[in-house]
Amino acid sequence: MLLFSRFKMAFAVRKPGSACFKLAARRFVNTENGPTSTPVKFHIKPDYKCLFDTPVHIKVYGLRPKQQVIFRATLTDDKQVKFVSSAHFEADTQGVLDLTKSEALGGDYVGIHPMGFMWAMKPQTELGRLFSKDVTSPFKVHLSVHQRASSSEKEEPLLASCIHERGFLGDGVQRIPVREGRVRGTLFLPPGEGPFPGVLDLGGTAGGLLEYRGCLLANHGFATMSLAYFSFDDLPKKLLELHLEYFEEALHYFQKLPQVRKGGVGIMGISKGADLSLSMASFLEGVSAVVSVNGCNANLQCPLHYRGVSMPGLGLCENAACLVPVERAAARFLFVIAQDDQVWDAELYARQAEEQLVSHGRMRPEILLLPGAGHLLEPPYFPSCPASYHKFVGTSVEWGGDPESHSAAQEKYWQRIREFFLENLGGAVQSKL
Repeated sequence: MLLFSRFKMAFAVRKPGSACFKLAARRFVNTENGPTSTPVKFHIKPDYKCLFDTPVHIKVYGLRPKQQVIFRATLTDDKQVKFVSSAHFEADTQGVLDLTKSEALGGDYVGIHPMGFMWAMKPQTELGRLFSKDVTSPFKVHLSVHQRASSSEKEEPLLASCIHERGFLGDGVQRIPVREGRVRGTLFLPPGEGPFPGVLDLGGTAGGLLEYRGCLLANHGFATMSLAYFSFDDLPKKLLELHLEYFEEALHYFQKLPQVRKGGVGIMGISKGADLSLSMASFLEGVSAVVSVNGCNANLQCPLHYRGVSMPGLGLCENAACLVPVERAAARFLFVIAQDDQVWDAELYARQAEEQLVSHGRMRPEILLLPGAGHLLEPPYFPSCPASYHKFVGTSVEWGGDPESHSAAQEKYWQRIREFFLENLGGAVQSKL
């Protein structure tokens, strides 16, 4: 049995993109009463403001028939890093650019991709990963359409622009910081009395407290808690060791909330958070469903202690003592596997966990394979991150993922995890969003 982890280091240099200007333009058309101006304008459905995992339908009106244009999207994240996408289109015979029908002819994406302007974004720094530190503040995406410059021209005249907001905290969703005993995290409760299916969300070795995934799940009718376990508030700054009693305390707190449905909760974890979710299901009571996203079936990187017993942390060498005894768990498992993961072979680990479960008479887990996707799976429409600096290893890490395939994978897995939790946590409660 192969039990080891591997990291690949990578550097990706990107050139800064063009600036995005806020201007207005009109095209002139001849009528019986003389020339009149038609404004070039955006139209976005369902609205100019939406939740981040919501697709939108964008049209641009007022262009010349068959006009060659550049469609550009720009946003600046919480670290003031600019992300940009740009693609070349041709308007239809009515002078309309419809991103659900118009084919991108070149640029950062090619083909018909209504949300390509988001998932194809690239950081205008050497390395960068888009994430939100403040779910109460939506990302403001600057959309602009430019006349495509000819080979002899250097400038791309701006025809129209608008601001498109993509947020995380839906109307009526409560965000409640949690400081109970040793537990540090953030609770998200959908509007209404509930009780709602409950899901704990665990991040990876980046540490800190990332709320956007749990927040977005709450918009879909789940009571969620994003749980920090190091490098946040008064928790340990470094990932040197972990105590399962901390996660047990968090689980008990969450289970006792009146808004959380009784009968078992779900846990979702990515990378290091994934193997922690397996350990929680294996040693703690009250876990009914686990989603492991690109995780290992062994305890990784640092010792895990529980009630006087310690499980060593898996390093670069094989060590069967690190194996998480998932056969002890009563939970149902979904292993989400990105098949272009450059960190480790998550499919191998999922197959080993499957063998552990089946050989002990447990139900076979579900394994969701995602071709072309990289390690850092996010909610839909987040740009793919093929490489970024990782403070835990102190250098740049190659995560993998083809942007188009990675985007399709994020939509697929995000839909499936919601279905999986509803199937195994007692069904749906309609959110009042």
